[in-house]
Amino acid sequence: MGLAGFVGVAATGVVIARAERRRRAYTPDQIRERLHSRLDEATTEQPAGDSSGS
Repeated sequence: MGLAGFVGVAATGVVIARAERRRRAYTPDQIRERLHSRLDEATTEQPAGDSSGS
């Protein structure tokens, strides 16, 4: 059980480190552009039946 726990913790650390490296690869301007485009997409997509007024 001890070795399996250690391997699990190590694997989790690898996944977190990889995600952090990917996140840091973007410049602040790139992040801002991505956030703005996601906001634009979210505001243009209206759920069906949302404008019924009831």
